[in-house]
Amino acid sequence: MGRRNDARDDTVGAHAQEAGHAVYDRRWAGDLHSSIRCAVLLFGMLLLIDWGSGHQTWWRAALWLALSVLLFLVLHPRRVSAGEGWLASRGLLGTQRVRTDMLVSLRSLEGVSQRLVLRDAFGKRVELDPQVLVNNPDLWYRVHEDVRKSADLGSLLCGATALRRIQERIERETAHTVFKMSGME
Repeated sequence: MGRRNDARDDTVGAHAQEAGHAVYDRRWAGDLHSSIRCAVLLFGMLLLIDWGSGHQTWWRAALWLALSVLLFLVLHPRRVSAGEGWLASRGLLGTQRVRTDMLVSLRSLEGVSQRLVLRDAFGKRVELDPQVLVNNPDLWYRVHEDVRKSADLGSLLCGATALRRIQERIERETAHTVFKMSGME
């Protein structure tokens, strides 16, 4: 194998590498550690209360352990990643994946926790917390570019309002961060 001296080949290789580049939720590891800490803290506190009251038994400890594991399962964050044309959300029970360049709908669900639901032309669906996109500008950029492709192709039937709300929220948070960093807050 010889060395490549052609600048064009290097540029094509760089673009191919960039096209395969995936971006991830940067705060996922911290959120995972927080969920582990909460579960361990709950378990420790419950054992401490049992010890202090003199009611400690093996079956109560097993019950507190089960309760702590349940808390961990509830708090476990989904790992969101995106690449050119796709978005994936991986949880404990599996991975949901959607083609972002062929989206049919993008909806914002209000409630106790706000959720963003993306559905593609193949019937696949991903549900995620919009705060993940707010916290990760590179993830937002990747998703936003593909959503615009879907809109340009005409496959995105509904979602302009939800997309605009998220974009306004991201711009507001970015401006707030800039003002905070510059001392103008």
